[in-house]
Amino acid sequence: MGTLWYGGNIYTMQRPEHKVEAVYTEGEKIIAVGSKFDLETSFRKMIERKVDLEGATMFPGFVDSHMHLIGHGERQLKLDLTGLSKEEILDRIREESKRVGSDEWIIGEGWDENLWEDKTPITKFDIDQVVSHQPVLLKRVCRHAATVNSKALQLAGISSNIGDIPGGKIEKNEQGELTGIFKDRAQQLLNEVLPKIDETYLKNALTAGIESCYRYGLTGAHTEDLSYYIGFHDTYRTFKKVIEEEMKWFRAHLLVHHHVIDDWQKAGYRYKDGSKFIEFGAMKIFADGSLGGRTALLSFPYADDPTTNGVAIHSYERLQELILKARSLQLPVAIHAIGDLAFEWVLDIIEKFPPPDGTRDRLIHAVLLRKELMKRARKLPVVLDIQPVFLISDYPWVLDRVGVGNIEFMYAWKTLLTEGFHCSGGSDAPIEEVNPLLGIHAAVNRTIPNSKENQIFDSHERLSVFEAISLFTKGSAFAAGQEHERGLIKEGYLADFSIFNHDLFKIGVDQILDTKAVKTVIGGKVVWSNYE
Repeated sequence: MGTLWYGGNIYTMQRPEHKVEAVYTEGEKIIAVGSKFDLETSFRKMIERKVDLEGATMFPGFVDSHMHLIGHGERQLKLDLTGLSKEEILDRIREESKRVGSDEWIIGEGWDENLWEDKTPITKFDIDQVVSHQPVLLKRVCRHAATVNSKALQLAGISSNIGDIPGGKIEKNEQGELTGIFKDRAQQLLNEVLPKIDETYLKNALTAGIESCYRYGLTGAHTEDLSYYIGFHDTYRTFKKVIEEEMKWFRAHLLVHHHVIDDWQKAGYRYKDGSKFIEFGAMKIFADGSLGGRTALLSFPYADDPTTNGVAIHSYERLQELILKARSLQLPVAIHAIGDLAFEWVLDIIEKFPPPDGTRDRLIHAVLLRKELMKRARKLPVVLDIQPVFLISDYPWVLDRVGVGNIEFMYAWKTLLTEGFHCSGGSDAPIEEVNPLLGIHAAVNRTIPNSKENQIFDSHERLSVFEAISLFTKGSAFAAGQEHERGLIKEGYLADFSIFNHDLFKIGVDQILDTKAVKTVIGGKVVWSNYE
């Protein structure tokens, strides 16, 4: 017995603006697409339910190809500093200190000094003025930097005598005093004294993350969470408990961080093992940091700080060791590489040690590129995981940071598609907002929403609406090796649908952000609806 979906704009994404009148599904699969009359005639004895879309617009299920699902859920539970000024942040933590116990940590995330008139990052000196008796940790929006107050430093046993650690930076002022800012791997020194996370906390965060994704029409995500919390086994068990046992249905493609790859291997898992909702993907590695923290690894000095060209999370030799480790386990890799030098290092190694037959490596972000790097990468079985929403957060300050003319291609998505790359679309939530329409808007318009200037950044790199939507449908499916069962509305594919109130192909591109999800469907089941 099955369901007939009809009464709206049903875009298959098989080609630009290709529509069908109706879709017939049984269980979790699409059985047929075509006219409503033909499907009703062919399956009249099998149709037990009819869903009238009431003029709404249906797409294949949107999937975020790069995020941290538990981290996104944490953002729903923690102090959210997104978009706040430094003064507002200080006011917020002052109020929070009155609310929580005197021994409790105050943890917030989302601060971004590039949004402030004074671009100086928040430091321990700022925090100490408003909260000195409780430990405070505030994560930067990129999560590649965090600031703590003096109380937190005291609890961690960290003094000004400490030096940098490999792959990280501990900032000091001209007097040699700690500023409280810890970048990339240096943050591990703070993690040791943070409150311990238990399975209940993890379950609540994952549930909150999934429910948030539903509200934006997301039916799945490629997520990397397995090394940050209470160990591989307990974290993986939380995914299974929430999604499978408690039936909070969601398609979770789990990247496996190299820190937990041995636990993963010893448990007997292999690439693509899992279930219909949860499966294992590539081995995740960080090659560099972020542009916001000046830790993305560049082949040239930063224009606004010539004393640095970024941070290599691993030495070249160690990066090669990690990739060889993945190959020994018959795994592709998914490597965070924002700067062009980080991208170059990764190419050097995967050219020598390609992925197993039938798999694809994933190069995540690919923000700054040179022509010769594109030419080399095009010859390899790689997918580029891009995050169009970065443009909204990074421009225009990134132009001063990198320097105009220092790099050939920045956020060059149209060029990548023209060059023949397979690209997938993600948000990097909780670093950015999870809403896929925000990424689609950025890809299509290359403007900052609600900006008075309405400046278009590199207009020649704008994508069509079809190309932008494809990133989150066909692109995400291809990145995970699922292109034969996901990403299209087609016979034999999964019945995962994202349904919106507006037709994205017919409205003006400036109206994309006025669009809202009205139903999220996973495996033929409506998991969320804003209709009564």
